[in-house]
Amino acid sequence: QVQLVESGGRLVQAGDSLTLSCAVSGRAVSQYDMGWFRQAPGKEREYVGIITSSGNEDYAEAVKGRFTISRDSAENRVLLQMSSLTPTDTTTYYCARFSLGQWGRASNYGAWGQGTQVLVSS
Repeated sequence: QVQLVESGGRLVQAGDSLTLSCAVSGRAVSQYDMGWFRQAPGKEREYVGIITSSGNEDYAEAVKGRFTISRDSAENRVLLQMSSLTPTDTTTYYCARFSLGQWGRASNYGAWGQGTQVLVSS
């Protein structure tokens, strides 16, 4: 069974860049469709993007052009590279393994990490 552990979240300034990591255990990361979500307290989990096993990428409009998802097969992890961060990007970020259905729906992901918190100060 796949296990996911996120890391890399911290306090940054507006305009900074930050890379989050999601360590994957169980199988090679290239065999999974891996997504990123984010969730603020009291709000629904929000889709950020996905990288499929075939290498296709998809992003939410809110992050398109600023965020990039990639795979690091040597370390068996998925990366979320974030740039031009703003205070609205402040929240907890989660990686997840996609199962079936629409990419943007959290209920279609079968395994989740514990999350890593990003704080963007103005």
